[in-house]
Amino acid sequence: MTAALLDRAARTAISALEADDDVEFGVRLLANTPTHEGRDPELLRHWARTADAFGAALPPVASTARVVESDGGLARGLMARYTSRPVPTVELFTDTLALAEELIDLLGWRHWYPAGSVRAAAIAHEAVHERLHHGPAKKSLKRALDHVVLRAGRHILYGHVAGADEIAAHAHARTVCGLGRSPLLLTAALATAAEPRHGSATRSPHPHGREK
Repeated sequence: MTAALLDRAARTAISALEADDDVEFGVRLLANTPTHEGRDPELLRHWARTADAFGAALPPVASTARVVESDGGLARGLMARYTSRPVPTVELFTDTLALAEELIDLLGWRHWYPAGSVRAAAIAHEAVHERLHHGPAKKSLKRALDHVVLRAGRHILYGHVAGADEIAAHAHARTVCGLGRSPLLLTAALATAAEPRHGSATRSPHPHGREK
């Protein structure tokens, strides 16, 4: 990528993204997630704040998943992907990571995203998906979000808030990797920058994937 390839429209759009705080990116993520159509924006903001705080408070734990590297992430709209079968695996997409690093330098964001932090953040992000998939953190997040779908006397059933795990994972990566801003800002900027050449890279506002 060169400055010429990041045209004025893209720079203007990225500047607008930069002006938003990290919680607002979480709100956008939830608003664009199926099942949240028509929900109260203040409820989405509450869930975004809660998920962000939950992820930031998770103690760092080394992932037990193997890490592999692949190409072709831009075409899929992915920076990384966690799969649990046949063995827990974090797949990093080197082309997306390289473009992210290039974009950070071009935008002057290196103070927010130090050299090498994007790869580390992607691994930390997917480690949270691993924990939410296998451990008690999934139930803890549900309780924190307090999305009650059924009450029967003393019994309470908490519902799943789609997208909250993504916000938690990004917040955790921001915290443990010492980032100045959430990876959600970087991935939103990345989608904006990649769109002219890789339209499919903008299918998701957060190029991280998860498969069970």
